[in-house]
Amino acid sequence: MLIWVAKELLDPEAHKTIEESADGVLVSAATIWEIEIKRALHKLEAPDDLTGLVDESGFERLDINFAHAREAGRLPLLHGDPFDRMLVAQARLEGLTLATADANIRRYDVPVLDVAPG
Repeated sequence: MLIWVAKELLDPEAHKTIEESADGVLVSAATIWEIEIKRALHKLEAPDDLTGLVDESGFERLDINFAHAREAGRLPLLHGDPFDRMLVAQARLEGLTLATADANIRRYDVPVLDVAPG
């Protein structure tokens, strides 16, 4: 979702929902980690300063802790992407809604905001 915000690809309704979020928007360290790996593999173009982008956007940082790691490891294997599994775990434990375009994430018991354009 962070890259979609940076590239202004977000669905207009999702963008409005995120802007109006009373509780703020959190960006997981897992998101930054995944983006940087994909950038290193030349699979993704992304802004150079992701941390700055998060801060300038007014988003809050969400660190990964031991409880998140344990929850991610205990999730049913409905999704093979370890980064997405971490995001699901964090959303579940922190009582958050997960903004995603990935339909597979809906298979978990977690509130989802669909950000796919269209």
